[in-house]
Formats: sequence, structure tokens, C-alpha cells
Amino acid sequence: MVVFLETTAGLPAYAAPAPVGETVVAASPTEHVILFVLEGFDKDSLKAGTMPSLSKLVKNGAATWSATGVKPALRLPTMASLITGLPVEKHGITWNFFEISRGYSRAPSLFDYLDLSGGRDSAIFFMDESLYQLARPEPYTDYQLCGALRPECNTAKIVAYIQQYFQKATSGHGYGHAIPAVPHLLVVHLPEAGRAGVAHGWDSQEYRDALGTVDAAIQSVLNLFKQHALTNRTTIMVTSLSGKRIDPGAEAPAADSPVVPWIVSGIGIKPGQVIRQPVSIIDTGATVMRLLGLETHTEWDSTAVEEIFQATATSSTRPSAKKP
Repeated sequence: MVVFLETTAGLPAYAAPAPVGETVVAASPTEHVILFVLEGFDKDSLKAGTMPSLSKLVKNGAATWSATGVKPALRLPTMASLITGLPVEKHGITWNFFEISRGYSRAPSLFDYLDLSGGRDSAIFFMDESLYQLARPEPYTDYQLCGALRPECNTAKIVAYIQQYFQKATSGHGYGHAIPAVPHLLVVHLPEAGRAGVAHGWDSQEYRDALGTVDAAIQSVLNLFKQHALTNRTTIMVTSLSGKRIDPGAEAPAADSPVVPWIVSGIGIKPGQVIRQPVSIIDTGATVMRLLGLETHTEWDSTAVEEIFQATATSSTRPSAKKP
């Protein structure tokens, strides 16, 4: 599924001055954010030694392994909370399958806020049919979906889609008519490890192999940014819709509110930082806005996790993505 729409005018971010010499959170130089959304992944998953790329991101970035998820702990409601910055009781998506009669999610999304805060564009690659429910056409937003009901749809296929996307987006002609260049936000859904754990067991070789496949996909995407000399302008975020031994595709949740990993690595992020403050998967959206130096001007429940940012002495600062 691919959706293209024309752009609308954006709103400039507002920067407030700070006293000279005052220590403040550094203005993020990030121009691009990659958000990897895994399934069936937690700290224990790294012990298999099959995820060197993700382990490097953890080492060089800020991480918590106990971010709170949402309830019900299911794929569609959790992804909806991540994208809208709202708990399930506010965005209203409690089911776990695509139901065309319900229409698209009505809550404003992270992609709306990125567009309104200066025309920032997004590209979203989903790997489950239930997530059609969230693919509402939006300005400067491109969705591509390759679901589990198609036998040829696997992690390698979604990586190939991203590679083709980059080839077109950097050709000088843009991607279709909506995306003129590499997007400011790239969302990549990688559920293969969780599906392998559910199908073959969480201690199986199939699960360990799937973790390696997911890690290789992460590295392939990072290599694309490196090839286009974007590494020093990019921040990477990794989270998961579910931890190990939980099936987010089930009809009913196995846990009321699971804990999930939440990792940020890249420019302007404290290396080797263990995040101490409480973090929710809902905070992902506001943190993306903060990384890009944008303010949300919204009443969503998402709050930027300021602890992860490097601090410096400066005479001015850019705004954080907090409620006004």
C-alpha cells in the first residue's frame, strides 16, 4: 500500500533565548530520525549474540529495558499509542485487526505534528495487515505495507522496499510527487523475531536466527544512511511492541501492561546512558519531535525524555517537545 498526498504549509518552530553561560540541554543537530519497531524483543534477546548492530546502538546510546507499554498489550493498540502519543482509552483502538468499517484512526498522529511543525515528511514501512488501520493519508507521508498474509513478505522484502525508496528519493526527482528527498522520519516495523518466538518457541534456534535477521535489517538501513553521508545528521530509536514470550498478535493480551525496551543512539545523545526516569512507549512521539528541534503545540500525553540529551553551556536553546 502506498499513499501520496500534496503538502500543506508548515508552521515554524519557536526558539526562546536563554541566559549566557547557563547550562541547558543542547540543541539537537538531528535532521533525520530512524525509528525501528520490533516485536518479541527484550534485554535477554541480546544474550544470544546474534544482534551486534543493536548491541552497538545500546552501547553508544541511552537505553532503558523497562519502558512501560500499554494495555491491551496487542500490536494494533500499542502501535496506535506509539504513533498518537495517547493511551488506548484516549485513541480508542482496542481491537487487533484491520476493520475497514471503523475507518482510520481519528486521533492526530506524530506524522501530523511533523508536517504542521515545518513540513517534515515521514516514510512508514509496516509488516502487518492490522496496521492498515493507522495508514491514514496525510501530507508529506508515505506508507508502504507488506503483511504476513503474503508469503513473499518477509524482513528482506521490507528492506528491499526501503532501498528502492531511497533510490527514488535521492534520484533528484523525488519519490512520486510527495517525498522530494530522504524523509525526516523513517519508521521500520520488524516483527520477525516475535513471530518466530510464537511459532517455534522463545528458546528455539528459529528465534535466535530471526533475531539475527532483524539485526541485519537494522544494519542494512543504517548502511543506506551512511552511503548518503547522513550518519552524522541522524538519530536512531529502537523500541518493541512486545517483550519476549508475549504475542502481540493474539486475540487477547497475555499481560496487562508489559515492559519494553526503549533505546536512542546517535548525534546529541549521551553514550552509555542508563535512563533512570520513567519512560513509556507513548513518549516516543514527543522525543522524535524534540530530536528534530520541533515543538508540538498539542495536548497529547507524550513527553520528551530529556535525560538522554547531551548538555552544554550555551547562550540559546531550541524548544523541547512538551505541552505548552
